[in-house]
Amino acid sequence: MTDYDIAVIPGDGIGPEVVDAALAVLRECGARYGLELDYTSYDFSADLYRRTGRKITAADMDEIGTADAVLFGAMGLPNVRGPEGLELGAQVEMRAHYGLFASLRPVRRFPGVQSPVTAKNIDMLVIRETTEGMFAGLADEHEPSDESASDRMTITRATCEKLFDLAFAQARARRKRGTPGHVTLLHKSNALRSNVLMEKVFDEVAARNPDVGSAKYYIDAGSMYLVTDPERFDVVVSENIFGDIVSEIAAGLVGGLGVAPSADVSPTHGVFQPSHGSAPDIAGKGIANPIAMILSAAMMLDWLGERHGDDRCTRAAQSIQAAVEAALATGPRARDLGGTAGTQDVVEAVLGALPAQLENPALAATDS
Repeated sequence: MTDYDIAVIPGDGIGPEVVDAALAVLRECGARYGLELDYTSYDFSADLYRRTGRKITAADMDEIGTADAVLFGAMGLPNVRGPEGLELGAQVEMRAHYGLFASLRPVRRFPGVQSPVTAKNIDMLVIRETTEGMFAGLADEHEPSDESASDRMTITRATCEKLFDLAFAQARARRKRGTPGHVTLLHKSNALRSNVLMEKVFDEVAARNPDVGSAKYYIDAGSMYLVTDPERFDVVVSENIFGDIVSEIAAGLVGGLGVAPSADVSPTHGVFQPSHGSAPDIAGKGIANPIAMILSAAMMLDWLGERHGDDRCTRAAQSIQAAVEAALATGPRARDLGGTAGTQDVVEAVLGALPAQLENPALAATDS
């Protein structure tokens, strides 16, 4: 009997390669922990649109949304664009359709991975709001013009409250594993009316969570502090486009997007994907770094474990995290991390580093 149904959207470029890598690790964990995951693949790639004109629809998302979680590779090709000139991809549509208001983007400095900064203890979670902000007007009517163009930024109290409640809850949960338990808002309330409201709601939510420390910086100053003093940050939360940029700065501190996973979540749905793009220039060469995708799969298992009270998922997620850390510490490492390993080499290293576990949790608990 299947425990969980997983919708798989490989996408474009290196997406199918890194998804295959993550599935190999998930299948091994499934065997070790007695987890039965059933995978259904969907093609809504930019390449499909280029060939057929077909892209994801509301009916498609309704079908995909019946799955317990979505594993998403990478989507988009620079030369494939819609009539309005934007790249094709299903991510934005899925965020709106499922109400995925927050993208959780953890970054950690792993032993063995070089960093461009001297800080040693980098361990933060960037939370990007994903349904409003500078992306709020993507569905607005737009009259093409070579003379002017505009985008709409909208912030609402309802979404801010959900976002900040989640940020403080994440900080509280992270504190249990040794982080400071602290939330920082990056905003631009000195120049943007929408961010005045965002800051006001943040202050209100912070006052309701006095056990969790908080701070606020303007986005420009905060971006500088990310580089000059990243150890001051634990949970960082920001508007949609600011959060997108900040999460990539944070990833750059710990080795790049190749080790940066993410989870777009709502109370009922979760889409798990690496923070990197489709990298069509290296697609098909067998050299893509699968670590971010594998870590995203671990985030999926952790999310399923929390939602369903399933300790098997939680322990499998922890095993993947430990195996990735061990593989990065000893190698082999992918090219973007200064190594020479191909995708499959990295997968085999992670599989080889998975801790041995008994499939029966009761036996595992009593074995000593």
